[in-house]
Amino acid sequence: MSAGRTLEQLNFDNSYARLPEHWFQRKGVHPLKASHLIAFSPDVARWLDLDPCSISPDELVQRCTGDKPWSGIEPLAMKYTGHQFGVYNPDLGDGRGLLLGEVVNAKGARYDLHLKGAGQTAFSRFGDGRAVLRSSIREYLAGEAMAGLGIPTTRALCLLGSEQHTMRNGMEPCAMLLRVTPCHIRFGHFEYFFYSGQHDDLRRLADYCLERYFPQLKAEEQPYRAMYREVLERTAALVAAWQAYGFVHGVLNTDNMSLIGETFDYGPYTFLDHYEPGHVANKNDHEARYAFHKQPSIVLWNMAALAQAMLPLVERAELEAELDRFEGLYQAAYLARMKARLGLQAVDSGDQALVDQLSAIWTAQRIDHNRFLRALGEWQQGDDAQKQVLLALCSNPEPMSVWLEQYALRVQQEASSAPIRRQQMRSVNPRFVLRNYMAEEVIREAHQGDYRPLQDLLPLLRHPGDTHPGFERFAGPRPEWAESIYLTCSS
Repeated sequence: MSAGRTLEQLNFDNSYARLPEHWFQRKGVHPLKASHLIAFSPDVARWLDLDPCSISPDELVQRCTGDKPWSGIEPLAMKYTGHQFGVYNPDLGDGRGLLLGEVVNAKGARYDLHLKGAGQTAFSRFGDGRAVLRSSIREYLAGEAMAGLGIPTTRALCLLGSEQHTMRNGMEPCAMLLRVTPCHIRFGHFEYFFYSGQHDDLRRLADYCLERYFPQLKAEEQPYRAMYREVLERTAALVAAWQAYGFVHGVLNTDNMSLIGETFDYGPYTFLDHYEPGHVANKNDHEARYAFHKQPSIVLWNMAALAQAMLPLVERAELEAELDRFEGLYQAAYLARMKARLGLQAVDSGDQALVDQLSAIWTAQRIDHNRFLRALGEWQQGDDAQKQVLLALCSNPEPMSVWLEQYALRVQQEASSAPIRRQQMRSVNPRFVLRNYMAEEVIREAHQGDYRPLQDLLPLLRHPGDTHPGFERFAGPRPEWAESIYLTCSS
């Protein structure tokens, strides 16, 4: 059966639950008061072979909250550690989430179902194990937005609200998010076993990851090194995508790094409203460790932390040789993303300089680079009206006018016609980007019990290149009040 399963018919096979008991804590879901469905992703449902049209909202809520648990789930809280703002913390783990189980679909693909906000665990430290509506909405929106942009990401099957409240920024409503991804293994899982001296467990974890995520590498002469190489390549490509679209993660700790190169654990993230390399999304990041322009070097730092944790499995010199490849991989991936956004497919030695010059203009004039690139796709040499649209985004039009002349000459080398290039650029240059003010508007209304603005926003994020009549304001500049939006680790 490739589709049309009911919620009860999900095929669970929980491989992580068969690993040693000291790797996790078995724990049931602690339900929330008066839980209700806020949002649901048909795409994610199809990953699990569910028929989106036949799902009962009430039943989905009951399955998630444990009032009517799925047969076959084995909920557990995973233990891991990690470097937070550069400092190793041994006391981490799933403090507010539970890995409910693993669903295997008809194609053999395996997906984790992970419920955030499921209550206290052994790793909650002083927390209550709850997630608030504000941060849950932000994570749900981010997963849909990143998927719409073609950037690897975790997503969620559903978002649940409740009538229960907890203390965060004052009393806030609680929520639950059912995150779905093939992988919940973080760099911090490896760090836990390395720093605690459990090196036999470290090897077993590596073997588990090879079997589950990288089976094609098991036959390699050095499978652990091959796995590290694959993680490095995926992660370099991921951060290149972030930089190309102006995404600022906000908390790039090693425990927020996915082994399969997905954007993972959304907190105080931001899509740049204007191009600002030094932008810090997280107001708790007082030293600007995770500023936008530092993300590639921080991700390299995190890859080095993973290499350190794998020293019992791979020789230091071999890991260092792999690390040395990161910068070249990142630069190549970033240039490829930017060339696609510029509608350039032919190879030219001047392309890197062309991109660098454009970035310098964006930076100097604080230009909204996503709006600029969308408008650029509609321009061709001789179209003075569209050129004025582009120059209107600049505080000083002269440098951009010079750059546009260089760009027009470069475009002449392309074999594709102008209509084909324009269509290609539309496919990768969104009309709609998830700005913080959009999430803030949705959250304000949700706190009043109105989820319609959230539902209205979702099609724009899932199909960001489409026109979406009636929502033109979201394609324009941010409102002035958005300058005051304040994000922290609790976001």
